[in-house]
Amino acid sequence: MFIDGIHSRTIWTEPEAPGLVHIIDQRFLPHKVVIEKLETAEDAAKAIQEMHVRGAPLIGATAAYGMYLAALESVQSGGAVAVLQSAAERLRSTRPTAVDLHHATTGSMEAIMKSGSSEEWVKAALDYAERWCETSVTECRRIGEHGLSLLESVFRKTQKPVQVLTHCNAGWLACIDYGTATAPIYLAHQEGVPVHVWVDETRPRNQGSRLTAFELGQQGVPHTIITDNAGGHLMQHGMVDLVITGTDRTTRNGDVANKIGTYLKALAAHDNEVPFYVALPSSSIDWTIADGISEIPIEQRGEEEVKFVGGLNPEGRQSEVLVCPLDSPAANYGFDVTPARLITGLVTERGICAASAEGLGSLFPEQRREK
Repeated sequence: MFIDGIHSRTIWTEPEAPGLVHIIDQRFLPHKVVIEKLETAEDAAKAIQEMHVRGAPLIGATAAYGMYLAALESVQSGGAVAVLQSAAERLRSTRPTAVDLHHATTGSMEAIMKSGSSEEWVKAALDYAERWCETSVTECRRIGEHGLSLLESVFRKTQKPVQVLTHCNAGWLACIDYGTATAPIYLAHQEGVPVHVWVDETRPRNQGSRLTAFELGQQGVPHTIITDNAGGHLMQHGMVDLVITGTDRTTRNGDVANKIGTYLKALAAHDNEVPFYVALPSSSIDWTIADGISEIPIEQRGEEEVKFVGGLNPEGRQSEVLVCPLDSPAANYGFDVTPARLITGLVTERGICAASAEGLGSLFPEQRREK
């Protein structure tokens, strides 16, 4: 995808600067594009925890590169496996809901340990991180190709711009390129299928109004920002053709954990017979759990995210303002779980399926479990 007409990704390394990982620090978007350099595994952990980066696939990629930086640190300290193990544990602790984080750290550790001597650890870890990123790009592109058919079908029936509602940011800023929920939208736009996106602001951190609107605008996709509570109204008045969201963790039975407020959109869509799709790479599926409500850990973040809102002040500087009584307590649940029964279909890199064990099993037979 593009920023100011220049093709960009969310995380990368440069051959002339080994030992540095570059990220777009998303805390400054949409007003400023800031490139941050990660030099240690702890830098990567903080970037994830403090949401310099966010989105399940990008969290996984940052963790994989964090393991690369940990491998460098380990070699410098004499090849201590304990350094790697400590880094993996620290990275896993940063964002408990996104399962990509576990997959990336575990996969990187396995690749490192298979590589032989400690001198080979760095290359193994870097190779793994780069493969993670390239795989993510490929999977997101394929999600877009499969999801494109949904938008084309609506356009053939209505001959009007396809009205898509999305929640939070499941775009290329949450991944490496293309995004998950946005991939079908971008491909439709490129193919000449007219599309318009209703962008939920997504309180409390406003990833929709800050990030989704930013990247849609950069790609030239028509969109309108709405308050989180407006989606049901739009659906009641026939102004939404389909909903597409992303997910941070999906169970083998098709329950989906996504940014807080997703469940309410699914309920409104169900009540108004609006198709509700979830776009996800298989790296975001947790095959070890079945019941999302009881088994997916829900991150609770600091109350300051609820009580303060950031933006540009009249002098053009980024600042935060208090929007509630200072002494009022606030709860900040980062995610909710949408039960499979409310989901029309899951859009994966292998195709579209029902949100069920049978549906996922049809696309991923190698993950089927005997009853």
